[in-house]
Amino acid sequence: MIFVLLPEVEILDLAGPLQAFSEANAFERRFVLRTCARTERIRTDQGVVLADLEQLPEAREGDLVVVPGMKYRATQRIDRADLRWLKTSAAAGAQLASICTGAFILGEAGLLDGRRCTTHWSRTNELRMRFPRARVVDNRLFVSDGAVTTSAGIASGIDMALALIERSWGPLTAAAVAREMVVYLRRDGAHEQESIYLDYRTHLHPGIHRVQDWLTQHPDAKTTLPQLASVAGMSARNLTRHFRTATGLSIKEFSTRVRLELARTLMHDPRLTVDGVANRCGFDNARQLRRVWKAAFGNTPRRAHA
Repeated sequence: MIFVLLPEVEILDLAGPLQAFSEANAFERRFVLRTCARTERIRTDQGVVLADLEQLPEAREGDLVVVPGMKYRATQRIDRADLRWLKTSAAAGAQLASICTGAFILGEAGLLDGRRCTTHWSRTNELRMRFPRARVVDNRLFVSDGAVTTSAGIASGIDMALALIERSWGPLTAAAVAREMVVYLRRDGAHEQESIYLDYRTHLHPGIHRVQDWLTQHPDAKTTLPQLASVAGMSARNLTRHFRTATGLSIKEFSTRVRLELARTLMHDPRLTVDGVANRCGFDNARQLRRVWKAAFGNTPRRAHA
């Protein structure tokens, strides 16, 4: 993963996503993080000097190149060598992501042409005017279009980073990183499907998070309340009360939604019957799965194959 630092970079645009990916590495080393520039030292817009930066390497297919934003005026005088490097990286198959006004850098490199994209809310009109071939989207935290992901201003870079972590390593890792950073998981505003793995996590109770993790990792288990209380490190009575306070759901309701989410995924596997899906998801039988499914979605599991 290559963070491309340009003069007058905004510290939070860099530090927020960098911290998110670094926290993911704390659970299991998944990303090789490199902070790079054409010069060894870069002065940020806040006056802090970043030193001992790596030279821009040759990006390869599968690499993620992240372009943090900077003051808008700085986007109008980007060195052509940086733009050529971005074009070459994209041509080699690297994924690209920008934070805030970093979208203007991708635009200058011709990488937004024909793509849906976004930037800080106060600069979307400028993005349209400067890059008329880009398909600029308003009021979005971040937008992914093919190999390019762009995010809105400042803290939305963290939202984008969490989404990229989820894409590569799954929702549980993304949720764990968000908890470690004490931030809420805010999904892309256009994401139509809710996810039980990410929703109901906007609380900071560690015991409840442990129970949620356990239930999502063991959907087929016939778990008792005392067992879950042991996972949470509290009494069964306190767990029941605090779980509803933190999530707005009972433990049974949350567990059922976890099983339904898994069932929706497994129903697309042509090798599995409805009975097989029910067994994998912890339902007593196909009849119970059909009943719970219809109550939740208004149709039957068989229709998911259509």
